[in-house]
Amino acid sequence: MLYEHALISRVQDLFEEEQGSEITDTAAPLATRMRPRSLEEFAGQEHILAPGKLLRRAIEADRLPSVIFYGPPGSGKTTLARVIAEMTHAKFVRISGVESNVAEMRRVLAAATNRLRTSGQKTILFVDEIHHFNKAQQDILLPDVEAGNLRLIGATTYNPFFYVNSALVSRSQVFRLEPLSVEQLEQLIDRALADKERGLGNYNVKLDRDARRHLAKLSDGDARKCLNALEIGVLTTPASVAGVSDRRKKIDAETAPLQQSAIHFTLAAAEESIQQKAVVYDRAGDAHYDTISAFIKSMRASDEKGAMYWLAKMLHAGEDFRFIARRIVIFASEDVGLADPEALPLAIATQQAVEFVGMPEARIPLAHATAYMCRAAKSREAYDSLNTTTEQIEAEQTRAVPEHLKNKHFPVNPRS
Repeated sequence: MLYEHALISRVQDLFEEEQGSEITDTAAPLATRMRPRSLEEFAGQEHILAPGKLLRRAIEADRLPSVIFYGPPGSGKTTLARVIAEMTHAKFVRISGVESNVAEMRRVLAAATNRLRTSGQKTILFVDEIHHFNKAQQDILLPDVEAGNLRLIGATTYNPFFYVNSALVSRSQVFRLEPLSVEQLEQLIDRALADKERGLGNYNVKLDRDARRHLAKLSDGDARKCLNALEIGVLTTPASVAGVSDRRKKIDAETAPLQQSAIHFTLAAAEESIQQKAVVYDRAGDAHYDTISAFIKSMRASDEKGAMYWLAKMLHAGEDFRFIARRIVIFASEDVGLADPEALPLAIATQQAVEFVGMPEARIPLAHATAYMCRAAKSREAYDSLNTTTEQIEAEQTRAVPEHLKNKHFPVNPRS
């Protein structure tokens, strides 16, 4: 009987390797080849993986329960699951919430149980896009998760508290992964360019600073998108001979082999690689203040086309949509004011809407509010009145409150 269990387990292992294997050779995309192999190589997510944090402690102590990772694409959900399996010496089995069916799930669960009984090896079942499982599919996982026959790691881009079976969520720890910062993506770019084993270290790439920044910014926190754009840019940019002028067409045959060909990765190459041009816009510099000023003055002049242009430029360049929403709220009270009392409630609703939906959909209510402010009547009466009164208070002696305006809740001369 023990032999039969072992045989079944091995057959299932072969099935899982065939079904869940990924390309890991040089033909794989750069993002796949550069997957971190340890927590030390893992970029970002310090809020859950920094030394002393709960998830890191659980991984290092091999006491990790079933977990659900949710976050945007390219934030490291799959990679983190693989790192956990490697560190805990568990069998890693991956299935997809889009493609897997009940029959496949039952085979995987049976194999995990047999593996645990015969060899004592634990199984990590990684379910990608777990929110695509229907309730019946998710319920199949419950008994084995509860019995400890396997550790479930689910991954989803949606909030699991709304899109995953509540019974499964209650048996799992939920961790949110955040998009990678621009600086973290730049570090990944440098690491890929320096790595000769898995990365692009053998290509002698000269990467311009603005090109690196452009790739990192336009990737929107997605490491996969960033590294794959870098790779296609490097592989499609022709090499030049270092130290030789472009005007010089003839190179001595004896000295040519001594010259090292280099790939000059410019901003133009970065724009081509990620299919989005760079916008001259510095969120901390003059372009930031000049553009928001143009946006406000266009709304003030009821220039709807102009205001939409500056709004689109700010959003395209990565301006914080919350900052834009705040400026619209201020404009609704300062410039529209009493001429249209509905403007301020609309602006407040816009501010709440963009916080609720986030980007990229946040641009829709921002455009709605911008168009409304441009078309609304304008009145600075309340704002100007406040400014005039403030200047009067600063310039003159402060007046005492007249008797008839004082608080009369208590008598002026109470009886003793």
